[in-house]
Amino acid sequence: MPSTTWADAQGLCTFVDASPSPFHVCATVSMSLTGNGFTELHETDSWPGEPGRYFLVRGGSLIAWSTEGVGRTAPFRIVGGHTDSPNLRVKQHPDLSSAGWQLVGLEPYGGAWLNSWLDRDLGISGRLSVRAGNAVEEKLVRVDEPILRVPQLAIHLSEDRKGVHLDPQRHLNGVWGVGSERRSFIDFVANRAEVPAGAVLGWELMTHDLAPSTLVGTEHDLVSAPRLDNQGTCYAGTQALLAAAENPGDQVPVLALFDHEEVGSMSDRGAFSDLLSTVLERIVLGRGGGREEFLQTMAGSICASGDMAHATHPNYPDRHEPAHHIAVNGGPVLKVNQNLRYATDAAGAGAFALACDQAGVPLQRYVHRADLPCGSTIGPITASRTGLSTVDVGAAQLGMHSSRELMGARDVRAYSDALAAFLTPTA
Repeated sequence: MPSTTWADAQGLCTFVDASPSPFHVCATVSMSLTGNGFTELHETDSWPGEPGRYFLVRGGSLIAWSTEGVGRTAPFRIVGGHTDSPNLRVKQHPDLSSAGWQLVGLEPYGGAWLNSWLDRDLGISGRLSVRAGNAVEEKLVRVDEPILRVPQLAIHLSEDRKGVHLDPQRHLNGVWGVGSERRSFIDFVANRAEVPAGAVLGWELMTHDLAPSTLVGTEHDLVSAPRLDNQGTCYAGTQALLAAAENPGDQVPVLALFDHEEVGSMSDRGAFSDLLSTVLERIVLGRGGGREEFLQTMAGSICASGDMAHATHPNYPDRHEPAHHIAVNGGPVLKVNQNLRYATDAAGAGAFALACDQAGVPLQRYVHRADLPCGSTIGPITASRTGLSTVDVGAAQLGMHSSRELMGARDVRAYSDALAAFLTPTA
C-alpha cells in the first residue's frame, strides 16, 4: 500500500479514536482547524468582515469556511455530513439493580444494530451541564475504561438455540457491578470528569466500544473502526476543507457537520434547523452583501451530502441491486434514489463525477434494491430547507450501524481527494 494511503487510513483511525461522541468530533475537528489558521466564532458575537478562515460550533454540530482569496460575490461549495452514530445512551434515571447485579439503564439511539453491542467492553462519553455559581457550563467527559458490558444470554437458555429477540426496554441495560447497595452512575461519571457530583444538572452520555481502530487484512488494506458512519465523512471533509483553504478557487469552501442525522435531524443543531442557512447568510452579510446578494449566492451554490455507502456484501450479494456492484477500495460512491431518499439529480451527479475525474479517482454509482426500504441522509433535508442543489455521495463500507464497521483503507484518501476537488473545481 502506498505510504500516503497508509498515512490517511491511520489518520482516520486516530480521528475516530479521539471522537467517541458528536461533541468530541467537534472538538477534534476544531483542534485541526485551529492548528491550520482557522478562528472560532460565536453566534452571539459580531463576526469580522475581512476575509479569513473561520468556524463555529453549536453543540455537536460544526460549520467551517474560508473566504481567503475568494471574490466577494463567490457562491458556496459545501461538503455536508453528520457527527452522530447509532449507539446506546444513558437514561435520565440510570441506576438499576436486578438479581444481585448493578445495572445502568441504556436505550438505543438511532438505528443501532443491537446485537453488535452485546459482550463488548464499553466506555462512556458525552457532555455534562454543570452548575458554576449562578451559571451553567458545559463539560466534555470521556471515560475510556471498561465500565459497562451488555451481556448476551447463554445459548443454553434460549428457546431454540438460535438466539433471542432483543427487547430494547429489557435486554440492553449495562452491567457495571454486583451487590445490593445501589451506586450512582452519574456521581461516578462526575468524579471521572473532576466535577462535584451535586453540580451536575444535565447530561448527554453515550457508550462507545473501547477496542481501538486499526488496519486489518494481510495487506492492511481495510479499516476496522467504530462510527465510520459517518466519521469517515467528517475526517475526509475536514481534510478536503484544509486543502481547499490552501488552494482557493472561485467558490467559498464550506464544511457543515450536523448532529442528530441518525434520528431525523429535527433539532436546534440538526440539518432541519436554521444553522446552515443562518451561517451562510451571515457570511454574505459580513462581506458587505444584503438579502438580494445572499439569494443570488445561494442560487449558484451546491452541496455534496457526504455519508457512507453500502458496499456489496460478499455473504449477502442477493441483498444488493445486481447491476450496481459497489467495491471497497473502489473509489467514492454516487448515491441515487428515484424516490428522493437521496437528493442526487443529473446536475449534481455531473458536478461530483467531474470532481472525481479532476481528482483522478474512480467513481462508483449506487442504487438500492427497489424491493427493500432505502435509508436516507441529510441530502434531501438540506436541499428542501435551503434550496441548494445537492448531491449525495459517500465511501463504501460493510456493517453499517454496527458497533464496529469496515471500509477500504485506500478509499480514505480517494474520498478526501474527491471532496477537495468538489470544493475547488478547476475551470
